[in-house]
Amino acid sequence: MAIVKHIKSRNANYSDAINSLLFEHDEKTGKKIVDESGRSILRKEFYMDGMNCDPMSFDKECELTNMHFHKNQKRSDIKSHHYIISYDPADVTENGLTGERAQAISMELAKQMFPGYQVLVVTHIDGHNESGNIHTHIVKNSVRKSSVDRQPYMDKPHEERAGYKHRFTDKFMKTFKKAVMDRCLQEGLHQIDLLAPAEKKITQEEYMAQKSGQEKLGKVNQEIIADGLKPISTIFQTQKDYLRNAIDECAATSGSFEEFQTKLFEEFQISVVEHRGRYSYLHPDRQKKITERALGTRYGKEHLEQTFLHKDPIAILYVRSHLRLVVDLQTNVKAMQSPAYARRVKLTNLQQMANTIIYVQEHGIDTQTDLKKLLLNSQKALAECQNQLAQLAAERKTLNSQIHYTGQYFANKDVYSQFLKSRNKGRFRKEHATEIQAYEEARDWLKSFYPDGKMTGMKTLKSQKEKLQHQIDSEKELVKTMREKLKTLETADYNVDKILQMQIPETEKAKTNNYER
Repeated sequence: MAIVKHIKSRNANYSDAINSLLFEHDEKTGKKIVDESGRSILRKEFYMDGMNCDPMSFDKECELTNMHFHKNQKRSDIKSHHYIISYDPADVTENGLTGERAQAISMELAKQMFPGYQVLVVTHIDGHNESGNIHTHIVKNSVRKSSVDRQPYMDKPHEERAGYKHRFTDKFMKTFKKAVMDRCLQEGLHQIDLLAPAEKKITQEEYMAQKSGQEKLGKVNQEIIADGLKPISTIFQTQKDYLRNAIDECAATSGSFEEFQTKLFEEFQISVVEHRGRYSYLHPDRQKKITERALGTRYGKEHLEQTFLHKDPIAILYVRSHLRLVVDLQTNVKAMQSPAYARRVKLTNLQQMANTIIYVQEHGIDTQTDLKKLLLNSQKALAECQNQLAQLAAERKTLNSQIHYTGQYFANKDVYSQFLKSRNKGRFRKEHATEIQAYEEARDWLKSFYPDGKMTGMKTLKSQKEKLQHQIDSEKELVKTMREKLKTLETADYNVDKILQMQIPETEKAKTNNYER
């Protein structure tokens, strides 16, 4: 399958990109490989093309574009973007992929995704450390050379115009990955869903760390074996891999989060906490936690709850409860287990039903009316919180205006004082029109805002803004939490409606009642 990687570069020397792509380099150190005479060694086989530029003068043309639009003048500016498309090694033997064909595919993708930019497209066939996988480097200047038609992934004004910089956003990357997937499928190449979250998220950095660690461990073990001893371990694990393996083992034998938490700590010295609906893990050799996102979806709360919290969805159907709604739901779901009746039911996911019953039980919801009331109150609370956030945002806007005009007032006050003292006011105003206009604008705004003439100092204004920003941040977190709670409530309400609306045949009711007796 083809995969896509992205690298930002602040290197102003575009020649470095050309050299790294044309000449052989050590994959570990990044240093150029030279012959006996100290000369660079050209790669054995590669394919190179330029888009909106001559590939051999890509560096100079990019620099001219930057100068023309007065962009990329600061050291901190992103000068170029480097995209790498790596094709499945199996495509070479099974689907006839060649370097020439990969170059043609990649050029079409570059034309589709980077119109108006100066782009260097280079395909290598040697892979990483001669692994043999064909891959293409697409290096582009961050500044657009010419205007193009507006694209669906553009979300900022004038983004399609010449002189504007490339924006690496999630929306763009999703569009790019989708284009790569579509093209590979059209070409009959191996391809997986690049947009689906990975069960095990292994980054390039982790891959390289694992590979390097395994090599070092192999050398150490050789010395141990040479001494007539047996190595303790033959497989190197990254810290993330240690976490993954431990989580898999503990989750397989845990029936609750508390049990899972205890086992992880007692058996592997790993701490796990839940924060904002997600799990974070602390490796015994680290001080900073590793989030579930860094490990993969298999190690997140949503997946693990399905693993150890609700292993046996049928069991919840026979939990004794004093809540009327739970009993009603259990009765209907039990009836749905009949093969004949199940065919008539739209909501057939027993796991989902069990989760709904668990939710109702845990929150002590006695009737469907109580659930509807809880949902309504949650909606009202969210609306009130959102209104509060809107009010705080409005206060911040006003405060920003105070700061703006106060600063503008004092910045031009001296010039205006000179204007009042000048003998030729007409000439002075003409020479300092911008400053005088700015002062008068700020003065008039401040007069209208402070009718008593008592202005708030800049230091106080900035302090007020800082405090207000903290309030806004806290309110945003609260809104996020309340939205998640409301979403869960809405799901529960929807499922309850679906379960209770199904008419249970009298025969099924009788079977259920007889079974319970």
